[in-house]
Amino acid sequence: MTHGATVFGCAGPVLLPEEKAFYRAADPLGFILFARNVETPEQVARLAADLRDAVGRDALVFVDQEGGRVQRLRAPHWSEWLPPLDAVARAGAGAARMMWLRARLIAAELRAVGIDGNCAPCLDIATDVTHPFLRNRCYGTDPATVIAMGRATADGHLAGGVLPVMKHMPGHGRASADTHHDLPTVATDADTLRQTDFAAFRALNDLPAAMTAHIVFSAFDSEPATCSAAMMRVVREEIGFGGLILSDDLNMQALPGTLGERAARAVAAGCDIALHCKGDMAEMQAVAAAAGQLTREGQARAEAMLAARKAPEPADLPVLRAEHDALIGGADG
Repeated sequence: MTHGATVFGCAGPVLLPEEKAFYRAADPLGFILFARNVETPEQVARLAADLRDAVGRDALVFVDQEGGRVQRLRAPHWSEWLPPLDAVARAGAGAARMMWLRARLIAAELRAVGIDGNCAPCLDIATDVTHPFLRNRCYGTDPATVIAMGRATADGHLAGGVLPVMKHMPGHGRASADTHHDLPTVATDADTLRQTDFAAFRALNDLPAAMTAHIVFSAFDSEPATCSAAMMRVVREEIGFGGLILSDDLNMQALPGTLGERAARAVAAGCDIALHCKGDMAEMQAVAAAAGQLTREGQARAEAMLAARKAPEPADLPVLRAEHDALIGGADG
């Protein structure tokens, strides 16, 4: 069965009847939760179950739980985490192990409430111009560090039964603007990009899913990567990524046009999934109509991604937490 080429958010902490009817008809590949959808563990678990019931299958439920500023599930019900860049600095030589532990612990908290996809690792390389909205979400300032931390994060998630979605492909670290509000242009030459920003994604090109960057790379195209067939060729052929590609949130103001136009351009360029996070019904209807169904290739990539979703490996979570805290010199938050 071919699903809609979409992942959608929902409006609030409880699934509304009109949302259930829409999701049943549109059949998105999965869903994504935000802070507005999160109150208590019991409520989140019920919402995740209701979303799956709406489409009649064990659909993926994603979240952004990077730790630091970007985490939708927070205290007192869930752990607080240091920003990744700060945590890596604190852990020093033990950083890769710390990031694996951190991801394994995050995965356990997510799976406990029915969430089985996390939009991490963040493989963007921090630079002197990286916008503050992104900088401390990065794992390092050089490809080798970002690759090592990214692999550890991905492996920790997979061990915990949560699918990682690496972002923001093919690299957001050189952007000096916030894509929630503006469209950045990166003028770095192609060879430098291949050796730095793209290299982090190339090293993890075996992962099941990735999210795009709403950034223009002028060495390749004048269109933002999300809507650029040229950049999608870079992703598929040079970076060698064979997994599912999700657009970044189509509501972000880096992209011009209506929501329907944005979705159509992203899918036409080569994104498998149009991601719409806001939960606005009229906007979701426009995105669903414009995105259509997964292509045959997209459906195959979606099935491969779902096949990578495994039951969590056995783990003594308190022991892992104690090891994590020792590596950063104390509890995160």
